[in-house]
Amino acid sequence: MTVLICGSMAYDNIMVFPGRFKEHILPDKLHILNVAFLVPEMRKEFGGCAGNIAYNLRLLGEQPHIMATVGEDFPVYADRLRGQSLDQRFISTVDGTLTAQAYITTDLDDNQITAFHPGAMDHAHRNAVPVDAGITLGLVSPDGRQGMIEHAEQFAAAGIPFIFDPGQGLPMFDGDDLKRFIDQATWVAVNDYEAQLLQERTGWTLADIAGHVEALIVTRGGSGSSIYAGGEEHEIPVVKPSGILDPTGCGDAYRAGLVFGIGRGLSWADTGRLASLIGATKIAHRGTQNHDMSLEGLRQAFKAEFDYALSL
Repeated sequence: MTVLICGSMAYDNIMVFPGRFKEHILPDKLHILNVAFLVPEMRKEFGGCAGNIAYNLRLLGEQPHIMATVGEDFPVYADRLRGQSLDQRFISTVDGTLTAQAYITTDLDDNQITAFHPGAMDHAHRNAVPVDAGITLGLVSPDGRQGMIEHAEQFAAAGIPFIFDPGQGLPMFDGDDLKRFIDQATWVAVNDYEAQLLQERTGWTLADIAGHVEALIVTRGGSGSSIYAGGEEHEIPVVKPSGILDPTGCGDAYRAGLVFGIGRGLSWADTGRLASLIGATKIAHRGTQNHDMSLEGLRQAFKAEFDYALSL
């Protein structure tokens, strides 16, 4: 499997609010919202959807390619990628810009408020999907709007199957845009909130969307996930983590499991369970790229969790 992950590379500034947002936001005052949260804990981490997914796949022994646009402040991140032996040939620097920056505040209920500066990410369309690099599987994840549109078109034109994972970029697109993405994609992956928004904007039900692709994957946080494929709904149970320290990046970890399972030809039940296990591994660590795991370790954890061996 040679996977190309199109998406953001970012620096994450992660803050933890030792309280609950709902106790400080008055529903009847939303029209004059003016709140401040004291965040005594703050960390700067390596992140971005493409970077996070690639990190998890590398831990599993894969050699994914990242395609992204970054800013002049990227050298520190580039050094980290080199240390992980992750290929950077499709990452390009845009002069006069900063690498995307996320400012994420999480409360005690794992709710998040995020401010995001796209920076160089808005120039993602400068990159084009390489058709001569042996790419066998693609992923269009949150990125610059035009970049997401063009990369999906390029994957489709080249006959390269890909996952459409709009994430927090979904609000950038109207119903017609999203229908076009779905028709071009081989698989669609969203969380439960995004699934609702996708239905509202397209006017399609989950069954309708699933009928346009080989599989529709909907993650539901602590309630597990659902995979709609071949006219069936596969209910994927949640894996109880060893601890819940930071939900940031769990969706990306899950998607790495999807990519791995699809690339290895696993069943949807096995793919979903593996993805859920990787997500649980991540949530027990702070930051999006600080957890460690190995394929052999996941095999053992999979058997212990689901009482059968994962065949790879």
